[in-house]
Amino acid sequence: MYRPPHFREERKEVLHAAMAGIGFAALVSQGLDATQMPLLLDADDGELGTLSGHMARANPHWKAAAGEGLAIFLGPHAYVSPNWYPSKAEHGKAVPTWNYIAVHARGIITVHDDPAWLRANLEKLTAAHEAGRPAPWKVSDAPEAYIAAQLKGIVGISLRITALEGNWKLSQNKADADHEGVRAALVAEGADVAGLMKPRKQDGST
Repeated sequence: MYRPPHFREERKEVLHAAMAGIGFAALVSQGLDATQMPLLLDADDGELGTLSGHMARANPHWKAAAGEGLAIFLGPHAYVSPNWYPSKAEHGKAVPTWNYIAVHARGIITVHDDPAWLRANLEKLTAAHEAGRPAPWKVSDAPEAYIAAQLKGIVGISLRITALEGNWKLSQNKADADHEGVRAALVAEGADVAGLMKPRKQDGST
């Protein structure tokens, strides 16, 4: 991942929180096959954690997925207009760009075809995404025979993370007035990424 110093994020706890919050990634394997899928982070499994999920058995990707892989998590993002920079009115030197956060998790992919592993992972994944809902759905809410049939249609995937990279491109390289101009415009547009841009103090700190 291209990561200029202004945007580089290396704190494991921040990267873990982002992956857990996004919850959905593109999993890319050595043959450049890619599948979009929900992935659950177990931060305590391995030095950098382990991601796990499942894909459809009908998806040929899993047959060649074992080995080195990359999970790409794209968080909130939004277009940035040059018109949002106050400095543009002074010198006109501004171009469009994009603000975003992204995490790349590299590691070793393992394929799981054990029904017990699949069921446990499905229950954990469901619990994570149903948490906080008024009446959380549980795997056990569905008929047992139905769940057993559904499990036959999926294959488990885990990625033990060996390297983590993060890019938080949030106008950190801009002067205070331009940074605030972008933040205010994104807030007005209701862009989620605006919430990650902290207002700056007069001295340029956050």
